Order: sequence, then C-alpha cells, then structure tokens
Amino acid sequence: MRTFTIALLLPLFLQAQINISYQEPHGNILSLADAERPPMISMNTDGTKAILLYRSNYVGIAELAETELRLAGLRINPVTNISSRARFYNTISLYDPETMEETDIRGLPENARITHVSWSKTQNHIAFTNTTAKGVELWVVDYKRARAEKLTDDDLNANMGRPYVWMDNGFIVKRLPENRPVLINTDEDIPNGPVVSVNEAGTEAQNRTYQDLLKTPNDEANFETLATSELYRVTLKGKQTKWRSAGMFRSVSPSPNGTYILVSEINKPFSYIVPYSRFPTTYNILDEAGKTITTLEDVPLTEELPKGFMSVRTGKRSIQWRDDQPATIVYAEALDGGDARSEVDYRDAVFQLSAPFDGSPTKLLQTKLRFSGIEWGNDTIAVVSEYWWNSRTARMLTFNPSSPDDKPVLFNERNYQDRYADPGRFMTVKNAFNRTVLDLTNDALWVMGDGFTPDGKFPFVDAYNPNTNETKRVFEATGTDTLQSFLRFADREGGWLLIRIESANMYPNYIFQNIHTNAIKPVTNFQNPFTAMADVHKEILRYEREDGLPLSATLYLPADYDTASGEKLPMIMWAYPREYKDRTSAGQVTASSNSFTFPYYGSPIYWVTRGYAVLDNTAFPIVGEGDEEPNDSFIEQLVGNAKAAIDAVANKGYIDRERVAVGGHSYGAFMTANLLTHSDLFAAGIARSGAYNRSLTPFGFQSEERNYWEAPEVYHSMSPFSNAHKMKTPLLLIHGSADNNSGTYPMQSERYFNALKGLGAPVRLVMLPLESHGYAARESVMHMLWEQDQWLEKHLKGEQ
Repeated sequence: MRTFTIALLLPLFLQAQINISYQEPHGNILSLADAERPPMISMNTDGTKAILLYRSNYVGIAELAETELRLAGLRINPVTNISSRARFYNTISLYDPETMEETDIRGLPENARITHVSWSKTQNHIAFTNTTAKGVELWVVDYKRARAEKLTDDDLNANMGRPYVWMDNGFIVKRLPENRPVLINTDEDIPNGPVVSVNEAGTEAQNRTYQDLLKTPNDEANFETLATSELYRVTLKGKQTKWRSAGMFRSVSPSPNGTYILVSEINKPFSYIVPYSRFPTTYNILDEAGKTITTLEDVPLTEELPKGFMSVRTGKRSIQWRDDQPATIVYAEALDGGDARSEVDYRDAVFQLSAPFDGSPTKLLQTKLRFSGIEWGNDTIAVVSEYWWNSRTARMLTFNPSSPDDKPVLFNERNYQDRYADPGRFMTVKNAFNRTVLDLTNDALWVMGDGFTPDGKFPFVDAYNPNTNETKRVFEATGTDTLQSFLRFADREGGWLLIRIESANMYPNYIFQNIHTNAIKPVTNFQNPFTAMADVHKEILRYEREDGLPLSATLYLPADYDTASGEKLPMIMWAYPREYKDRTSAGQVTASSNSFTFPYYGSPIYWVTRGYAVLDNTAFPIVGEGDEEPNDSFIEQLVGNAKAAIDAVANKGYIDRERVAVGGHSYGAFMTANLLTHSDLFAAGIARSGAYNRSLTPFGFQSEERNYWEAPEVYHSMSPFSNAHKMKTPLLLIHGSADNNSGTYPMQSERYFNALKGLGAPVRLVMLPLESHGYAARESVMHMLWEQDQWLEKHLKGEQ
C-alpha cells in the first residue's frame, strides 16, 4: 500500500513546503465528524416492506489509493471493474414499517461492499452487487425468506454504471468478455510519435473544460477494453445464458411487456475533447433472443454543438419506452436545428413508434421550449415538460396521446427558480406492467408540492382536473414546530401519505399520515447522533441588501452564549453564489429553523462548538434582469451580499466585525477569493476546490453562457487570479489532487497560490492526495477540519 503525506505550500521565508502527516481536529469537532449515522431506508411502493442500508461515514485513504484509470470521463478500478469512486454499504437488513422491527438477512457476503441496490418489479426481491477483491458479483435477496444468494461470479462489468437490469423472471447482466485484451500499462508506455488534434474544417467546438479525457491511442485501447461487455440472461436461480456478443454497451432497457429490449452501444471514433457520453452511439431494438429487430438511431460523435446552453444535437434524442404501452418507443427531435439562437415557434417535436417498429413514426406533439420529458398516464392523458434556461422558464402541459391534433392544455408556466409558485409534481402509481404512470382517479390527477411560502414550508396535496383545468387543495401541512416533506402516497385509496419529518434536534424520520383523518403511524425512530449540538441556538435571519433585495441566512450561536451579554463572537460565514434572472425569485426564503442541524463533512457548523457564531447558507444571489446578465455586476453584488449579512448579525450585537471569516466550496471558493480581493470585510478566508482563473474556462462556467472572447472584461474582473495583486487577506486554499469537476482542476489552486505568494499575500495551500471534488477518505476529511480549525483559531482568535 502507498503511504501519503499532505503537501503544504506556505508563504514563509524559512521554508516554502513542509511535509505533514494526517492530523485530527479538536475533540469537539472530531466527536461530531465521527458520530455514527443512522442507516438509509429504501421502501417498496405501498410502504409494506423496507430495507435498511448501513455504511461507514468515510472510506479509508487506502481505498482511494487502489489502482485507478481515468478515461473518457470515467474513473475506473481496472482490477474490480467498477467505479473507483463508488461508495459501498457494508450490510443490509429487512425492516417492517408496520411493526418497526428489523430482521437480519441470512447469507450476506462477508466483508460486503454493496452497491447498485434495487427492488424487483414485484417487489418481492432486492438485487445488489458486491465487490470482491477481484470483481463485481450479483446477489439477490428473497424478502419473504430473509435470505441472500449469489447469482454470478465476480466477473460483471460495472465500469459504466449498474451492470444489471431487472427482467420479469431475472436479469440481463453485463459480463466481462472472454479473451479480454490485457490492459496497456500507460505508465511504462514509450510513445511512437506525437498526438495530433486537428480542426482543418474550421468548425466551432465550444466545450466545457471536461476532465479525465482520453489523451493517447493507448487510452483509447484501454477504454474500449474496459467498456466492452457481453450480455447474459440470468435467472433468479443463477442460470446464465449468453444473450448478446461483446460490445461497448451503455444502457439496456426492456420494454414494459418485456418482449423487446432497447440497447445503446458506443462506437468509434472516440474523442479527446468530450467524454464518452458524446461518443458515437447506436440505439438498437432487440427481441427476447437478443436478435436486432431495428436500428433506431446512429448518433455520430458530438464534438460540435451550436453555441448556447439550450443547444442540442440533431437527430433522435431522449429515446425511451412509453411506460403505459406494451412496446412503444418515444423520442424527441429538434425543430430548430438544435441551435438555441434560432428564432422559431416550436423547438422540438416528440414522436412515437410502436412494435414491430417497421412503420412510420407518429408525431405526438411539438414543444415551444426545449423538451424535458413526459409522464405517461394512459391512452388519453400524459404530461409533457419543457423548459428554457435563458429565461428560467418551465412549462407543464397535459395532452391526449391518442389525439395528436388536440392542442395540449397548459397546467403551469413559471420561472423555475420561483419556489413560491411551484405547483408541485404529479403523483404516480404502478400499472399492469409495473411501470410508473400518472395516478388518475375520477378524472383527477394527484399533485404533491413542497409548499414554500413567505411564512414557511407547508407541503400540500392537490387534485387537478385536466378536463376543466382546475385545481383543488385536498390536504396541507399546518404545523410550525417541525419541517415536513411529503414524499408520496403509500396507499392513495386509503389516504396514507409517506412523510419525512424533522426538527433542528430531531433526526429526520418517516411517518404515515392519513389525509382524511390526520391519523399518524410512525415508520422509523432514528436517533440523533449529534446530541452535543442540542442546545445550540438556531434562527433564520431575514435582512436586505443595500438595493432592497431581501436576503436570508441561518445563524448558529454557541449553546452557552447569552444573547443579552453583549459579548462579541468571532464568526465564520459560509455561502455559495447563485444566479437569477429576476429579483422576486432571488429574494425568496426556503431555509427553515426546523431543518435538522446536520454537520456533514464540509459543513461550517462544527465551529459553533468552538465558540464561533456560524452564518450558514448565506444568501448570495447574483441577479441580472432583462438584457443584463447576472455576471455583469458580479463583484458589486457579491460584496453587497456579504456586507448585508455581516451587518445583520453585527446589528444584533453578537459579533466582532473585525473577526469575521468567509468560506466556501467550489463556486463558494471562487466567491471567497473574490470577496477577499475586492473588500475589506473579512479577517480570513477558506476556499476549497475552487477555480480562480476564468481564462482557463474560456467557453463558459457555472451559469455564464458567453465565452471569454465575447465578454473578456467579465472574465477578467471575476478572476481572482487576474486581481491577485489586490488580495492581502489570509487565505487557506484546500484542493483535492484528483479533482475531476469541470473547471476546478487542481492547477487552479496551485497557480493561484503561486501568484499570491509571488505578490506577498498570506496564503496556505493544502493538497489532499487522491481526493476528488468532494472529499471521501476519513484521513482527508479530518485533516481538512484540522486545517480549517487551526486557520480560524489563528486569524480570528489570535492563537498560534
């Protein structure tokens, strides 16, 4: 096993780097970070059966150090043939929601590493994969017998996701092919010549800065080897039959009646500038014997798309089965040439083609905005969704699939960032094919919504009549001492809702509540593992920016702090900027003082136990209305948001304005660096896994659609790297050395550190070995918490 030390780059005249072993934070923080979490629960459709899934809070650094290949946007363990970043459960148990009793499952694998868990169509069995030292095997649990059995050897191919799909009486699985080529050791590769990329035709290919792409012919060969599988039929007794010869299969999807299977398969040529999801792909329909019935679409390599977030490729896309029919394919095609800049009345058309797939497709409808999806009901009712990012517009319409000439009826059109106006989501049931379809009762569709309002969150159930286009409120939460989330009906005819319920100190649990009688049945009784925070003060602050925009944040104060004492605390503010196209949506409040206080690995809440005021989920809206883009005034709005937040807490007399730190992760790190550069509001900053030089993301970032050459001043003014000479506030930079997020590659922090150090700024850079954009290993997380604690203690409390 490899051993690692943390690399620290410090602006000290005595030394530029130090090597340090992994550290652990103060005991107050450590006990919370290591607290054992309750299990996750997965319940069947009618709420009569459930399973509990247990896993550790973190992986070990040794697990991250296992062999990893990064190819075409994938990270693969080539020994076990599963994602090298997969998180595993270590055990599963059965759970009875009625009696709240847990039952052990007999026959589970020893030292289990479980993932890809799913219920069968009949919901009498649960499938999962177990990863051994050599590979991935398929297991199944018989719920009635409470017994697990292994169905395959550890030779499944999970390199591109779940390696099996449920059929009526078993599975289709992806297996490693016989006579599989040996992988090429690229570390020992001697080049035969240069790698040459060309664009002699002069076509535009304005792609994001994707990571983990193919780079060499040997990468191509290894990707093909790792992506190639053979498809086998496997029964619930473990009998295996080869069903399809080797191919680079992306997806396998059976028709609702199980008679046909839609298979997508990757082809060559590959690309060095886009991930595998944009490689050439063929969509074939196969029969039960694995024979090709028809080829629906040959999608070419998609390196070039018209400019704009809403641009799409031409040809058939969103190819899928219609859930309410035995075997009918549905797909969308662009009517605007895929070009978001085209001015047209309709953007997309939706077609269907039924078995035996030898006729002409039928056009079902056209969408004014970009097609998003369809929820099917029956022959006469379905709901289509469409949206347009530039205006933040979302539309939902009902239509009659059997009468394409009938005009769809608008159910709702809104700004999708307007949470107060969210009409909710349509509820579903299982049909005769065990597929999810709209729940239609007495000409009414059931709708369930979050119910965000200016006065709080009040989830609701509505009945919508598509014939009259009228909506009636059926049930609404009324309590204000807990936070509720309506999940779904467990028994719609009986009126039983499955609800998640929590409070600041009550761990999220589940109940059934009857919408007719208000009767309540508890489902789980998970205990709060963070009782050390039980007496922490928590409140939602509401305040305004100088321009009158309403803002909010969640304030935490130490348990022993007397708000009337006049004591001035140090404060850490944590935030993440979000872009809006209207002030109304930007000023809405969706946070609740009743949400459970959960100190996840990256949370700043730990520091309330160290004597700090903590301002979390601080609203940082960046608004651009009309022709103005949000980023046209990014810096001014950023500083305005920060000043308003500090004023709101300081005016209560709780904090010392001179001892405020700001922090964030990813785009929040970018925010942090900009705030330290363009304001004098903060004593220190913490920036994790950020991007600081926007010239390295020249074809857009976050919600910026313009490229560098269209808006050079925006890119320049927003780049902390370009303004490094202005930054003199102590900044702690933390970054995973294997960050795979688009735009936030590790070089961003390394180059920014070099610039700051060269200009004499007080800065510390911590590179966490093997970590990606989010941190997974316990060693890494604990060291990160230690670094942050040391930094805050030094710069806000003056402790060395």
